[in-house]
Amino acid sequence: MAQKTMIQAITDALALEMESDENVLVFGEDVGKNGGVFRATEGLQAKFGEERVFDTPLAESGIGGLAFGLALEGYRPVPEIQFFGFVFEVMDSIVGQMARTRYRMSGTRNMPVTIRSPFGGGVHTPELHSDNLEGLMAQSPGLRVVIPSNPYDAKGLLIAAIRSNDPVVFLEHMKLYRSFREEVPDEAYEVPLDKAGITREGTDISIITYGAMVREAIKAADNLAKENISVEIVDLRTVAPLDIATIIASVEKTGRVVVVQEAQKQAGVAAQVVSEISERAILSLQAPIGRVSAPDTIFPFGQAENIWLPNATDIEAKVREILAF
Repeated sequence: MAQKTMIQAITDALALEMESDENVLVFGEDVGKNGGVFRATEGLQAKFGEERVFDTPLAESGIGGLAFGLALEGYRPVPEIQFFGFVFEVMDSIVGQMARTRYRMSGTRNMPVTIRSPFGGGVHTPELHSDNLEGLMAQSPGLRVVIPSNPYDAKGLLIAAIRSNDPVVFLEHMKLYRSFREEVPDEAYEVPLDKAGITREGTDISIITYGAMVREAIKAADNLAKENISVEIVDLRTVAPLDIATIIASVEKTGRVVVVQEAQKQAGVAAQVVSEISERAILSLQAPIGRVSAPDTIFPFGQAENIWLPNATDIEAKVREILAF
């Protein structure tokens, strides 16, 4: 078992699934010889050939339409949207077609598409490259929206997504690609979709989050532990559909909760988590639900994003506020 970055784990997952199933195809802008803008597909074209790993024009709408058609013909396409801020150009294929196919066809056809895309702040990208748009996808019935927070989960979740017969939007936070390593098995394995993980057990308060904010929550929990404050961290992993059972079990255990997302507050994944807790576990709460998010503004240019993005200090402050209620 080797120490791997998240980008290496993603490349491993793609290679293993392409080896095991000849119907798995990888395509997108610069994913071929160049190996993608972050090198997630590096070496795959040389290994599997240009018919299975190929570049497309700079046209997200075309990428989505191709993936939809290939899936209807029995392939398992894994298209890459180079940055998720450009998802607006492919919304009809994803939300208008892929998400509706099983309903439209009365369950007689599958839609095994896994749409990979980098997203997220903290890396000083140009406008539209860092936007957190997972809330748009999570609001669309018929889609799974998966966001790993670490290399082990990234590999297992991506393999599970590719093997799924439903469309999956698989979002990869850019800041996590090479920021740390952990042990990742060389062989194929699955991390279950639709199942949250408990990153850290705790008794005093629950932090519910996903993606890069899991790392910030860990930093906050480490600081709070020095004062004997026991924090439980729930990593959603799949933000649509939510693992309600794990969320509620954690809230009932600790009685206090802070929900964290990197995205703007309005109408995001955190809002849905807060709503579910309010409906299902309000009598278990000993304090109001805390929420940490970015402000409701356009994602700022790189010079200002460190001020705009939520971080461990913000999470720690909110935890203290809830504990002091």
